[in-house]
Amino acid sequence: MKGMVYLVGAGPGDYRLITLKGIECLKRAEVVVYDRLADERILAWAPADAERIYVGKASSHHTMRQEDISALLAAKAQEGKTVVRLKGGDPFVFGRGGEEGLLLEEKGIPFEIVPGVTSAISVPAYAGIPVTHRAVATSFAVVTGHEDPTKGGSNMRWDKLATGVDTLVFLMGVANLPRITQKLIENGRSADTPAAVIRWGTKPEQRVLVTTVGRAAEDVQRAGLKPPAIFLVGDVVKLRDRLQWFDRLSQRPLFGRRVLVTRARSQASRLTAALEELGAEVREVPAIRIAPPADGYAAIDAAIGTLMDYQWLVFTSANGVSAFFARLAAAGKDARALGYAQVAAIGTATAAKLREYGIRADVVPEEFRAEGVVAALKGKLPPHARVLLPRAEQAREVLPDGLRALGATVDVAPVYRTEAAAADGEALAAELAAGAYDYVTFTSSSTVRNLAKILGGSAPLAHTRAACIGPVTAETARELGIEPALVAEEYTIEGLTQAIAASAAADAAPEG
Repeated sequence: MKGMVYLVGAGPGDYRLITLKGIECLKRAEVVVYDRLADERILAWAPADAERIYVGKASSHHTMRQEDISALLAAKAQEGKTVVRLKGGDPFVFGRGGEEGLLLEEKGIPFEIVPGVTSAISVPAYAGIPVTHRAVATSFAVVTGHEDPTKGGSNMRWDKLATGVDTLVFLMGVANLPRITQKLIENGRSADTPAAVIRWGTKPEQRVLVTTVGRAAEDVQRAGLKPPAIFLVGDVVKLRDRLQWFDRLSQRPLFGRRVLVTRARSQASRLTAALEELGAEVREVPAIRIAPPADGYAAIDAAIGTLMDYQWLVFTSANGVSAFFARLAAAGKDARALGYAQVAAIGTATAAKLREYGIRADVVPEEFRAEGVVAALKGKLPPHARVLLPRAEQAREVLPDGLRALGATVDVAPVYRTEAAAADGEALAAELAAGAYDYVTFTSSSTVRNLAKILGGSAPLAHTRAACIGPVTAETARELGIEPALVAEEYTIEGLTQAIAASAAADAAPEG
């Protein structure tokens, strides 16, 4: 039985620019054959057990010849498998997708082309440069900057290209820029024509060099720009001053900043997304992982067995909410088992997680910490109240002690524990020591402690700015010799993101 091959365009770099259909293909892939992707998070849409085969090509190194890649696709499909050939940009825009499709057709293997967003238009767009614009450019051409050296001659009609098209987009042309600009000028394009070189377009590390055709080669060499980059020629480049958005600091204040996120893998996405939305380049290196409590859920399962006896349930994290309701489900129960018990949440994120299970928190303190919960519950607990506190195995005793001081009987039931995640501490320490990150985020005391453990101490963190979600996390950092550069005023992911953005904006503000 023959399988199926999907030739899928992955887009230009920003992983969110892959199409919905491309994601659908990846979700049912049994084999993924992929190029040197600008963002490998795209691969996360494929099933965990899908075979992943890297066949990327750099300018000076090819992992596999093109004919061998085509043969590989055919061989995997002939095994009856669903194969996704994942290619940067669009498969048919200098992507050699046509060659792969022709071989599959020869072998009678069904295939489908899933177009992708090509860098030819998306990279200029992210630089604030439209390839066409009314009264400025009514035509554009996409040109390879690196012709096939084996074909024996050039198909480039420089006499037509130079002046016959308003906007020229050269892909893979940085290395050949001296020749490209020479040919353009020789064939009538003015040396004063505006031009731009855009490196890593659509990515947080995007860099835009505005120049002219006559100066481009020299300016690129002086600036040290290397591939991947595109070369854009035409009067539309002048529009960048007004249409710049992706790298405009007033709109995206974290552009050009590198942030290390230490949250657990399952939780990092929301913080990462918030930082990326403001322009940051984010690397996730989880310092912790969420694990079952040491007692194997004995305490929480026992509490669930007598759940109707509690007047209040107090949740101190979204993790605690998820773990509690997972154990509730394991016991064959749902939210109805809470009966008339009231519920408190330490903050808005915890309250939001409760709403996912159909529970509206009765109390959310103004101050999102244990002391705030105690203050908010003062006067609300009935005499001799029984309180269930499902929480992390390691936590401060401020909350249970404070509730007991109010006259309550408090049962503390661990529903999860945090452990140090696996990471290459030596390599990460070297990156930090070299100043590779502008900020490192800490969203809990456990992220601080475990990152220090991974690094072999806190010394490497002296070369970056520690951003803490709240005063408790900040105090833990200080205990380990890490002085926080900033502490969020609102103890939430949003508050932490805003604090980092404000810090970056202050750095960028002119003196005086």
